[in-house]
Amino acid sequence: MAGGLERVAPAKINLALHVTGRRADGYHLLETLVAFTRHGDLLQAETADRDAFVVTGRYGAEVPRDGTNLVLAARDMLRSAFGATAARPVKLTLGKNLPVASGIGGGSSDAAAAIGLLKQYWRIDTTGEELAPVSLCLGADVPMCLVARPLLARGIGETLEPVAGLPTLPVLLVNPGIPLATPAVFAALVKRSNPPLPPFPGGDIAATVDWLETTRNDLEPAAIGLVPEIASVLETLRDAGALLARMSGSGATCFGIFATDEDARAAAKAIASRRPAWFLQATSIMPTSEPVQDG
Repeated sequence: MAGGLERVAPAKINLALHVTGRRADGYHLLETLVAFTRHGDLLQAETADRDAFVVTGRYGAEVPRDGTNLVLAARDMLRSAFGATAARPVKLTLGKNLPVASGIGGGSSDAAAAIGLLKQYWRIDTTGEELAPVSLCLGADVPMCLVARPLLARGIGETLEPVAGLPTLPVLLVNPGIPLATPAVFAALVKRSNPPLPPFPGGDIAATVDWLETTRNDLEPAAIGLVPEIASVLETLRDAGALLARMSGSGATCFGIFATDEDARAAAKAIASRRPAWFLQATSIMPTSEPVQDG
């Protein structure tokens, strides 16, 4: 895009998610190992005479264009915090490549990308880490999406700890095309106090899968009760050769970890021939060692 800036808003994957309790105000306490893929939405910013917001992409029609969109909420948050520094009009274009309400942090990652992009556009002198506590007003997942590297998140997502030793993981993301609202999944939970995550030892793909086998996504049974197709997605991933198949976040997107990128792409091709309406994306999870652009 000539004369503009752009940034990928990567899909956020909950490799493991344990629900460990519930606060008096109703918010659930979590421990989750979070990582980010190389595939995601694309956000662009360019100079304009007046503010504008354009949405394109496969899932663009499902995205609101008003202040309820987290991209615009992030823009307005920065203006509120930085005043005249952030006053210059901007045209924002969101390429919505990820399904909405799908458990992979699309809206939160879009907001984090908007913060990073507009910080650059308006030349705001602060770091993503410094903005993380302020960004919590946009949603519990936004601070971790600002960091956009492997993390252990605790509490309601506000306590973040870097994770060492996560390798590059070839994955296939699959969504059956059914939106699933997070509050409904939490409301359907039968048990809200579960053991925390065991320590993550790091290692290669095989060692990471072995560790993940000792963990869970505690939201998965409740989500399957609401959307039984999730069970079919998980079975399909396992039948296609996934070393591990699990739902991400509150669903309905699931991921399969494969031994190689080629295996993930082959599985995507095979599943697409039978389930053409499903969202399928072979990609990889970014490792701990990969440099991340400051947000």
